[in-house]
Amino acid sequence: MTTLISHDTVKTRYWHSLEDGRIQCDICPRFCKLHEGQRGLCFVRQNLNNEIVMTSYGRSSGFAIDPIEKKPLNHFLPGTSVLSFGTAGCNLACKFCQNWDISKSREMDTLMNKASPDAIAQAALDHGCKSVAYTYNDPVVFHEYAIDTAQACRSLGIKSVAVSAGYVCDQPRAEFYQWMDAANIDLKAFTEQFYHQITGAHLQPVLDTLKYIKHETPVWLELTTLLIPGENDSEAELETMTQWVVENLGPDVPMHFSAFHPDWKMRDKPHTPVKTLLQARQIALKNGVHYAYVGNVHDKSADSTYCHGCGQLLIGRDWYELSEWNLDKSGNCKFCGVHCAGVFNEKPGNWGARRKSVAMG
Repeated sequence: MTTLISHDTVKTRYWHSLEDGRIQCDICPRFCKLHEGQRGLCFVRQNLNNEIVMTSYGRSSGFAIDPIEKKPLNHFLPGTSVLSFGTAGCNLACKFCQNWDISKSREMDTLMNKASPDAIAQAALDHGCKSVAYTYNDPVVFHEYAIDTAQACRSLGIKSVAVSAGYVCDQPRAEFYQWMDAANIDLKAFTEQFYHQITGAHLQPVLDTLKYIKHETPVWLELTTLLIPGENDSEAELETMTQWVVENLGPDVPMHFSAFHPDWKMRDKPHTPVKTLLQARQIALKNGVHYAYVGNVHDKSADSTYCHGCGQLLIGRDWYELSEWNLDKSGNCKFCGVHCAGVFNEKPGNWGARRKSVAMG
């Protein structure tokens, strides 16, 4: 049970004292070492009275109902709606962040929406959402709020979805993912140089998280890579990345290759050409990935799901609108009977491409 200090500040568990009087935060591999009153890089975790507290509990940067495919998750309850929310702050420092106004906010007024975990779960139920997504910024930094919300959701039969960079330590990771039902993890690149110079983080902890989710939990997993021209889009890197995914996670983990647009500290980079995204998808398929997609561009063929057994179209997608549905009630291809990996209802949802803002409280 989370211990409240004030209406938006809670005690946390993952920290320890250092000999020099500072407190080390152990939620993520950044291991911020903080003097009294000092905040970590994420800005929302602080040394207060010689313990680490979270200062944004119960406060959100906004709530919206989205199609689940927008997370993106193409193999988890397709066509259904998901109630999405985030807080402020982030434990990475990606120069290309496309939600920088939220993730890099130092103004707590960004968090204008207040909602308890129970209120979020009830709102999802009332609006007919099948799941709640912890997204916009990374749920690693609002670990306690996300877990409490996921517990409230589970009691009402609502699924929980993590959208994360996967940069988290072992113990909090294990606690967090026991309450998740699906996750989309940003595999931002496949070189330590990119992670260190452009995100301020390291690659190996992310790979460890991917292997943990896939092999030690029942959580449905999909991956997203934002391809930035000249930074992480070379054929050699994509070959290595997709081969690693098949060898370490298996061929059934879907991969999404998304288009970059210039933002925050990388406004000098061009938009990702569609050709690059399609090439990445082809490399993934060639190396044995069963399901590969493109994102942030319109390409019905590359957005749709095909049977890896016979090649027939299983789920047609036009942006976030579903069309063809050729799975039987067991999630098998209607043409050849090969199973399509994922979490499927007998019929797809019909939420479509709508986005609906939700006022809480």
